Amino acid sequence: MSKQGDRKTFRNEDLVLKVTTNIDSKIWDEFKYEAFLDELCGTREYQKEAIRTTLSYLLGGKYSCLAELAKENFDDNPELEQRYGSWAAMKRYLQLPDQLSCAIDQATGTGKSYVLYGLAAILLAEGTVDRVLVLCPSNTIEYGLLEKFRDLASNSDLRDLMPADAKIRTLKIINASETIVDGSICIENYHAILETVKSSIRDSLKGKGARVAVLNDETHHVANESGATVKKWKEFLLNPEYGFRIIVGVSGTCYIGDDYFADVVHRYSLRQAIEERFVKKVENVA
Repeated sequence: MSKQGDRKTFRNEDLVLKVTTNIDSKIWDEFKYEAFLDELCGTREYQKEAIRTTLSYLLGGKYSCLAELAKENFDDNPELEQRYGSWAAMKRYLQLPDQLSCAIDQATGTGKSYVLYGLAAILLAEGTVDRVLVLCPSNTIEYGLLEKFRDLASNSDLRDLMPADAKIRTLKIINASETIVDGSICIENYHAILETVKSSIRDSLKGKGARVAVLNDETHHVANESGATVKKWKEFLLNPEYGFRIIVGVSGTCYIGDDYFADVVHRYSLRQAIEERFVKKVENVA
């Protein structure tokens, strides 16, 4: 934290919520997916860390909702108290406090699609959910994610590195033109959730949200857009007719206006990415 005139400024990394590592391995054992993550992410350790941290939060049994994680951090982190002033004030900044929700801040161009795929595949393999819905803000992003996910899902090495007790090993990658069945990852742009648009999402997921993970790509659109149509993205996530519980967003722009998101659990900044690439170039030269 520093001061500019009378205004206090905060480093984004100091506002990231820390997820406890004190987790019973009988409840959640991340190590059984290490071989899978090594194959999926290669040497990109920040992707593995983002997946591990998020899954510890979702599957570790320590938190029932975002508000619990945020309150734990508010009590332990003086920077959060300086930033928000009170717990009540901080809670007002949480987009989805009553759900098991969070955000991942990952710099643009550093492979958010691998993090999304890893989360989806492991949540399905664990049997935590039966289906995954990936929402994004445009057709272009949708097509890119469909291509990437289908390529990863067809990788036999990735499938073979899943634990022997994986509930779902073979993934079906679809968009909302098909019925969303168990074992499928449905990738769509947010327009598919609108009542005026024909899609399988409403019929396939209504009343089944407790067994569905919703992953939001470019999640800053959920919080920032002011148009009536885009507001329906957040309304969809909160709609009790679905009852979604697990909601994760990724973005390289985790801001509402000038305010950093209050629900980030892992951050990999553009500066980190540039510095690490520079170090690797130096090492290669040496």
